[in-house]
Amino acid sequence: MVLKTFGWSFAVTALGLVAAVLYGGWTGFGIVAILSVLEISLSFDNAVVNAGILKKMNAFWQKIFLTIGVLIAVFGMRLVFPVVIVAVSAKMGPIEAVKLALNDKDQYQQFVTDAHPSIAAFGGMFLLMIFLDFVFEDRDIKWLGWLERPLAKLGKIDMLSVCIALIVLLVTAMTFATQAHQHGGAHADKAQTVLISGIAGLITYLVVGGLSGFFENKLEEEEEREHEQEEEAKRSGKQVSAVQLAGKAAFFMFLYLEVLDASFSFDGVIGAFAVTNDIVLMALGLGIGAMYVRSLTVYLVRQGTLDDYVFLEHGAHYAIGALAAILLITIQYEIHELITGSVGVILIAASFWSSVRRNKRLAAEEGTGSDEKTEVPSGV
Repeated sequence: MVLKTFGWSFAVTALGLVAAVLYGGWTGFGIVAILSVLEISLSFDNAVVNAGILKKMNAFWQKIFLTIGVLIAVFGMRLVFPVVIVAVSAKMGPIEAVKLALNDKDQYQQFVTDAHPSIAAFGGMFLLMIFLDFVFEDRDIKWLGWLERPLAKLGKIDMLSVCIALIVLLVTAMTFATQAHQHGGAHADKAQTVLISGIAGLITYLVVGGLSGFFENKLEEEEEREHEQEEEAKRSGKQVSAVQLAGKAAFFMFLYLEVLDASFSFDGVIGAFAVTNDIVLMALGLGIGAMYVRSLTVYLVRQGTLDDYVFLEHGAHYAIGALAAILLITIQYEIHELITGSVGVILIAASFWSSVRRNKRLAAEEGTGSDEKTEVPSGV
């Protein structure tokens, strides 16, 4: 089961790591490995959400999502999007940016380093909004209850996450951005650039969130319409084309999944700039991670174990929040890649361990309850 589900991911991992060694030596190997783990840890909640929707789709649309969807996710978001970010930030054409990255790494590194404040501000705001919208939502299951309960109460205030994000951006522009790190160890005032880029990141999040909500509403409308037609068909004794109805609903599911997947891809792509500026290593690491996310989605659907480890989604979002803070700090200060890559792994591991402990505790309580039930009749 594991080999069948993750077989392609294992193959891509082997090829990707070999390519990393050939391209960047063992340093490249380490960076690609860190990026792969980072992408998997940040996108685990994406896999959970995808699996919850994917299990409602028929076999045909599941194959579409796992084939065409992989091409969009791996080659579109993980390969093309980083080039676009560098091209826009460095004010050059995409082809020129790719040629520069491959042929003149020193100059490319200089362009990326000098453009890092705008990249960090854009990505930091996008990731911060993902984190804030998560922690301000009142959830039945809480991992760090002492923190999440008061935050959920504060979340009842409209637009609070946007207000906090703008405040953080303003403080960042007035502090870190005034002494932004540049190539060669120099510093420059990038306050205006950081403000504009941060606002662009915030707008991007709101647009992507709006599109996701639009497709989600369309999906709900299609499901309601399908249910009404089925009920009417039962009353009239007519037959309804289940394939057409399933196709319509599945089509909106597919669109919604692609927009949702794109929104989750931003954190991995943007976060990768905090680990490396090498576009080849970035593409290899994110591509490997994306393959595992897809395989994990299939595994969760087939095993039906979406609710077994309930704190993993919390750990992933805390990792996103930590990465947002790191990106904003790196506008002025350099932070070692090991720290950046380890934070997410540690948080995911902690949330996984908490989930395991919770499952054991619940199993023990159920066992105790069943023993008590069997002892009562015997004593009567």
